[in-house]
Amino acid sequence: MSERLLDEKAKGLLKLLALESWQYTPMSSYSKGMKQRVLIAAALMHDPKLLIFDEPLSGLDVASSRMFKDLLEELAAAGKAILYISHVLEVVEQVCNRVIVIAKGKIQADARPDELTRLMALPNLESVFAQLVEQQDTRSVARSLVEVMQIENA
Repeated sequence: MSERLLDEKAKGLLKLLALESWQYTPMSSYSKGMKQRVLIAAALMHDPKLLIFDEPLSGLDVASSRMFKDLLEELAAAGKAILYISHVLEVVEQVCNRVIVIAKGKIQADARPDELTRLMALPNLESVFAQLVEQQDTRSVARSLVEVMQIENA
């Protein structure tokens, strides 16, 4: 990429991600959300066909998170392949059209989020994931944790 094009794209991305005024400030003074936005800009710089995002909403404020979700839709509409890795399954349900659940190196499920919840007769993807991967009654564990917490000194 020519230096002129690189400069033009960098300035445009920094402006759109509200980082333009910070461009000469060392990244060590950036907040976690600002660093995430820089990483998003870097991922978009070369117009790749495949984008890999690992926990991309970590550290982003509500407005930046909403913008990123909209960006995912625009990238998909532009024909980009997106690998979105996250433990925030509510967001996965909102932005992904296919979910692959991997546990202990093996694929446990591979389908659309709505298909997974329908097939397993569960209310949401988090419940599906818990049943496929956790293989423990998380409600019982939570109840036991509260019981232990409430034990009084004898």
